[in-house]
Amino acid sequence: MISDSDWAELLHTRATDPGAVRRAYADRVRRDRLLSKRGTLFLVAADHPARGALGVGDRPTAMADRRDLLNRLLVALTDPDVDGLLATPDVIEELLLLDGLHGKVVIGSMNRGGLAGARWEIDDRFTAYDVQSIVDNRLDGGKMLLRIVDSDAGTAPTLEACARAVSGLAAHGLMAMVEPLPYRRDDVGELVLRKEPAALARAVTVASGLGVTSAHTWLKLPAPDDLSILDATTLPVVVLGGVPSGRVADDLAAWSPALGHPVVRGLVVGRTLLYPPDDDVAGAVEAAGKVLWAKASGAPA
Repeated sequence: MISDSDWAELLHTRATDPGAVRRAYADRVRRDRLLSKRGTLFLVAADHPARGALGVGDRPTAMADRRDLLNRLLVALTDPDVDGLLATPDVIEELLLLDGLHGKVVIGSMNRGGLAGARWEIDDRFTAYDVQSIVDNRLDGGKMLLRIVDSDAGTAPTLEACARAVSGLAAHGLMAMVEPLPYRRDDVGELVLRKEPAALARAVTVASGLGVTSAHTWLKLPAPDDLSILDATTLPVVVLGGVPSGRVADDLAAWSPALGHPVVRGLVVGRTLLYPPDDDVAGAVEAAGKVLWAKASGAPA
């Protein structure tokens, strides 16, 4: 937990010493590999607030309490099975100032401009990290969201921007984590995730072909009911947590089959593990780590 004195120091530093952020990036002890020794990658995600997505279950502003969010992230990051973090600059910099990211994989979230609920939501502008800042700040890669809506022209500039980011990151030997999600609009114009296998497989193949090389591209995908969707790529895949169901055990059970597919290397989970119904963050993270380890070792989950 963040003590009152550490919180006061963080706020003081934010107000009086902005150069401390640059020093914290430079001083971070980097891990020398993306994958763990068992060949997996388990990241906690906290890039939802920058897109205006603050709700978890029946708590519409759960992620708006920054001290609480950082506390939860620090608890998760202390679990030995957690390899690192996916987040926007503000969250990463706060955890750097709290000395919470040494020896961890750190992936910078790049496009957060498609604000949740906005009329332009599909136009996912790059408003957070860009390629050069990821390189300059010694991060381990960048993540981009690619929501594909055939009826919405906002998809096209996002496709182009993601392709440029994939190429730029690859030129520096850094991971480009692309999250391709097919959507449609319902009768009232609300976005609905398409879960039919053909739509998901199409999104996978579109994302796989972005940029001048796929050598450093990873895909971040929802755990599909039809595992044949994962046969559409040879790229390494991490399974995303998605919207929490309200029962961590049910979510883990839903992810488990996909974790056994040979292209799947791990998990990237945010709200499900950071805000479990019983608020036992450590227990939820430990349970997810056990499922991932069981699948990696071929043991029953």
